[in-house]
Parts: sequence; C-alpha cells; structure tokens
Amino acid sequence: MDISVVIPLYNEDESLPELTTWIVKVMREHSFVYEILFVDDGSTDNSWAVIEQLKTEYPAVKAIKFRRNYGKSAALNVAFAAAQGDVVITMDADLQDSPDEIPELFRRVKEEKFDIISGWKKKRYDPITKTIPTKLFNAATRRMSGIQLNDFNCGLKAYRNDVVKTIEVYGEMHRYIPVIAKWAGFKKIGEQVVEHRARKYGVTKFGLSRFINGFLDLLSIFFVGKFGKRPMHFFGSLGVLSFLVGTFMALWLIGVKLYHISMNIDYRDVTDQPLFYLSLVAIIVGSQLFLTGFVAELVTRNASERNHYLIEKEIL
Repeated sequence: MDISVVIPLYNEDESLPELTTWIVKVMREHSFVYEILFVDDGSTDNSWAVIEQLKTEYPAVKAIKFRRNYGKSAALNVAFAAAQGDVVITMDADLQDSPDEIPELFRRVKEEKFDIISGWKKKRYDPITKTIPTKLFNAATRRMSGIQLNDFNCGLKAYRNDVVKTIEVYGEMHRYIPVIAKWAGFKKIGEQVVEHRARKYGVTKFGLSRFINGFLDLLSIFFVGKFGKRPMHFFGSLGVLSFLVGTFMALWLIGVKLYHISMNIDYRDVTDQPLFYLSLVAIIVGSQLFLTGFVAELVTRNASERNHYLIEKEIL
C-alpha cells in the first residue's frame, strides 16, 4: 500500500464528507493505493454515523472510535499502530489542510528519502492570540531540539512507515513528533510550505492552556531524550555541584572565624551569618538531588526497556 491518510477528529461531522471526497479525488488522479484512517476521539456529534456512511461509499475508509475524548496524541498513536501504507500522511479533519499537498509530500518521502516532511503554514488564517504564542514555541523548540522547522505543530505531515511504528506519542506530545523521532534516530527531517485554509465549519478545539502544556511537554521530551536512561548524569551532577558549593561556603565561614580568633579580631558567630544558612540549604539540596539520581538509576536499571535499542538493519 502506498499511502495511509490518518485523520484524528473530534466533532467534525460537517467537514468529513467534503474532506473524504477531496482525498479520494486526489488519490485516484495519481493512481495511489491508499487507505483513509479516521480516529474518532470520542465525538459527541454525528461524526461516527457520517464515517459509517462514508465507508459504504468508499471502501478505502477505515475508522477507530474512542469511548471518550483522550486527545490528539492518543488518536495518532493508535492510528500509527494500525497504518499500513509505506508513507503515512497525517492531516486535520477541519479542512484547514489541503489534500492537494499529498502527492508532493509522498514524492519527497519516497524519492528524496526523508524520514519526515513537516508542513509549514507560512501564511496563516489564525488570530494573533494564536500565531504569536505559536511562533514563540516554535523558536523555543528549534533552540532546544536543533531541528530547523518553522511549524512543529502543523497537522499536515508525512512519515516513513517505520518512523510511526517506532515512536510512541502520548500525553500532548503530538506537537513534538519530529523531536521524538529525532531522539529515536530518525534525523532526516524536512519541511514543505503548505496551504493553510480558513476554517469552514465548527470552531477550534484548542484553548490557551495548550501553550502551557506544550512548553511542559517540550521540557519532558528534552529531559527524557537526553537523560532518560542515565538520570544520575543529570541529578548527580547538579547534586554534587550544589553540595560542593555549600561545603565551600561553610568551610570559608569557619576559616574566616578561625583567622579572626588567631588575630584577636572581633568576629561574628558562624550561625549569625546568612551565608551559613545558604550553605546549609545548598548541602541539603545537593544531597537530595544526588539521592534522587541514585534512586532513578535503580529504577532504570530494572526497567524492561533499559537496553532496548533501535536497530535499523542487520546482517547475521
């Protein structure tokens, strides 16, 4: 099979017929062997009934329905497990992504050997309250991940099949799938300018809270990707540094006191000085960080995936 088109959705019954007809038209024009995989993320409208009707018209339609709303990441993760196409294309169900972009995305993955091609909605039809935070998060993600994409959160992306079979998307990590893929060893990540269409039906399902959650998810990905299998390197380093700084400050105060005593100079008690309490806090925090790293190391040593590595090819 050439292409799996993955479409997570939540209350999008109005747009589904038009979107499906458009995708089928593009696929037939280019003679692709394809499937359209809808994931209904607990919709409360008639989305599932519409999908069932579409299945009677188009045999390529497949669908999964969640009992309740779990979020886009869960929908994508389930769809990735079920997708059979050599190239997996993800797109939103609200008609803001154009199916006409699919042939070029497919070509670049197949012919140019990209692992991922991420869409870039260079010209957007979103309000400024959405575009400015999005630019800030994209800049922060570029800085932390080293991946030079302009639009990490664009729903229109193309993946090689083995990419989606390798990565796991959870929480709200769908915003950072290119980062997750990079940590998994898929480093050929490209970008393509795509059309962003104004929303035709319904309303957006995302609020301002997604920006806070997005930043926290980015920190999680960065930490897990860098220190997930060696937490002592992170916590232990910070702990030792804090402990040494606290110890140095305490010894400095004691040394100054002993010098003043030997020279018959008036002095303040060590415990009367604010620096003493700062040194005490640094020593305690350092010890706790070191112990945290030690416990985390014990946990990872007993984890089933500690020595789970991704092997691309073998000659045995």
